[in-house]
Amino acid sequence: MPSFDVVSEVDLQEVDNVVNQALKEIGQRYDFKGTHNEIDFDKGAPSITILAADDYKLSAITDILKGKMVRRGLSPKALDFGKTEPASHNAVRQRVGIVQGVSKEKGKEIVKKIKDTKLKVQAQIMDDQVRVTGKKIDDLQEVIQLLKGSDFGIDLQFVNMRS
Repeated sequence: MPSFDVVSEVDLQEVDNVVNQALKEIGQRYDFKGTHNEIDFDKGAPSITILAADDYKLSAITDILKGKMVRRGLSPKALDFGKTEPASHNAVRQRVGIVQGVSKEKGKEIVKKIKDTKLKVQAQIMDDQVRVTGKKIDDLQEVIQLLKGSDFGIDLQFVNMRS
C-alpha cells in the first residue's frame, strides 16, 4: 500500500555553518564594533544561545541568523525563539531551540487537517513523524499539496514515498 512520512528535520551541520557565518558577519559589521556579542551552538541539545549588548543588537543578530538560514536552504521555522532574559553588564540573552521532529500536538493538527479532506487516506502519528497511507498515489500527492499549502508553524518534509 502506498505511503509517505511527514517529518520535520534540520541538518545540524548546516545550522553550525549558519552560526559560523553569522559570527563572521557580526565581527565585520560597523554597528557591532566595540560591543560584546556571542552566538553559541550546542549540538547536543540542539539549541543556539545568543548574547547581545542590547535589544537592538539582539534583533539584528536574529535577523542575520534567519537570513543565513534561508541562504543555506533551511527554513527559519526550524528556530524556536525563547524569551529574552537579562544577562550581566546590561546585556540580553536569548535561547533558540532547533525544532527536530513533529511534536504530538502538531501531529494531531496534521492528522485532523488530513481527515478533514475526506480523501481515502489514513494518517497516524509515529513517534516524531506522521505516516500517511492510501490506495492511490494521486490521493497521497493531493495530501502533500494540501500540507505544503498549510502553515503549522514548523518546517515539514515529505520522505519515504513508497508505492
